[in-house]
Amino acid sequence: MIPGVLVGHHHRIEPGWATGTTVVLVPAGAVGAVDGRGGAPGTRETDLLDPANLVQQVHAVCLSGGSAYGLAAADGVMRWLAERSIGFPVGPQPHHVVPIVPGAVIFDLPMSSWGNRPDSSFGYAACEAAAEEFALGCVGAGAGARVGSLKGGIGSASTTVGAHRIGALAVVNAAGEVVDRATGLPWLPSLGTSAVALPERKPEGLNTTIGVVAVDAALSKAECQRLAMAAQDGLARAVRPAHSMFDGDTVFALATGAVPLAEPRPFALDALCAAAAEMFAEAVVSGAREATSLNEVKAFRDL
Repeated sequence: MIPGVLVGHHHRIEPGWATGTTVVLVPAGAVGAVDGRGGAPGTRETDLLDPANLVQQVHAVCLSGGSAYGLAAADGVMRWLAERSIGFPVGPQPHHVVPIVPGAVIFDLPMSSWGNRPDSSFGYAACEAAAEEFALGCVGAGAGARVGSLKGGIGSASTTVGAHRIGALAVVNAAGEVVDRATGLPWLPSLGTSAVALPERKPEGLNTTIGVVAVDAALSKAECQRLAMAAQDGLARAVRPAHSMFDGDTVFALATGAVPLAEPRPFALDALCAAAAEMFAEAVVSGAREATSLNEVKAFRDL
């Protein structure tokens, strides 16, 4: 996605299981921010991302299934980082660190037997699998995802803006639809050009789209927060309705600082924000397009 940013998945898809964890690793650290707009969030360590607070960099973002139970996956991410002395220094020795690992979860509990959900071992295993190249679709945190009437999953998109590279990763598990039920046509043409007949679906609370937008620019926490806010606009373009009371829509932003932001800064930042919205919308589309049918939940590609 972005140099210095690695992505790893771990999941279980088998009888009684359809859930997992995805980790976005930045071992060298990155400025972090978050924007949450859903009415039912499940998050961890988001307060420290406030520009007014002390910690300036994060070392990973943990995205997981399992609802609030799945927040435990971040413990495994912390353990993996701590074993490598990666974290916020709090003492004189190299291993005296506290890894900074914000996270968010989706509600996918009905896709697995009760009690089968990600724990710390999922986060650790996802870190072990982290790489520059990664799979999309029903993998990691997207294993048990749904988007409206359809199977959801992990999606990604990236582009170049001037001297910068920007990318987005989305775990698509929204209450809303990626397809207009009245016409059968996708909200965004990049999902497909043909109308589909959507299955009927009763509301089940399978909600929340979460993700990360990352850029190689040198941004402050406040500038990074603007990036996360813009990415949420992309979510609203691809899924309708978005940011409902039953979604926990949360987007993190990471800036590795590898490339200085051009002057004048406000114009350069605005261009990155516009791209963040476009890339997150495309990542949502990608998550729906790459998903495959599972447990009688049909995927877009199969309709």
